[in-house]
Amino acid sequence: LSGHQPAVNQAFFYSSEYLKRLSFFHRNLCNHGSYFLAANSSICGLTANNFFRNILHVRKASFITALPMAVIPFLSTAAVYEVFVREPLFSGELNCEVCAVVRGGLVGAVLGGFYPIFLALPVNASLAARYSSSPLPGKENLLRFWLTTAQPVIRKMSLGIVLQLLTGLYLSTKHHGIYVKVLDCRVPSLESQHSI
Repeated sequence: LSGHQPAVNQAFFYSSEYLKRLSFFHRNLCNHGSYFLAANSSICGLTANNFFRNILHVRKASFITALPMAVIPFLSTAAVYEVFVREPLFSGELNCEVCAVVRGGLVGAVLGGFYPIFLALPVNASLAARYSSSPLPGKENLLRFWLTTAQPVIRKMSLGIVLQLLTGLYLSTKHHGIYVKVLDCRVPSLESQHSI
């Protein structure tokens, strides 16, 4: 984007007529797209929670485990995507399309896919220990037991992780495209101001 020298001021971007010129789809994607990624993260969290509950035979406290598994991944994914992709992009700090896409994909895969799995493990492990729903190993075999328990969940969740990766890639690509459209609209107006 060497032709796009002026950085976009974020306050200007959100209050500008350029954002209003975008189509309804692009305007919504710009304002609320990260919530779609976060909602998928919540679904991954609830799914991983269900898998761990079935493996560990936990039958009690379903609401207590479901609530944090829906809320925490949603908030984490939305906040991290906002901080690492959307804010730097629309403030002009992140001009590289590849960098934006890689960041979006990483946020989608790591926070949207792996994080809910690794968050569900200790939540359900503590319930399995509290209610003695499945035999737990001693301290010497603890790490091996949890790795063995997590492997089938990660295998089952691999489609969700790939989906989150692709959603993060798509969303960051679209956000970068919106950023370029705003710059394309802004650059001619800046040139006309300088010529006056």
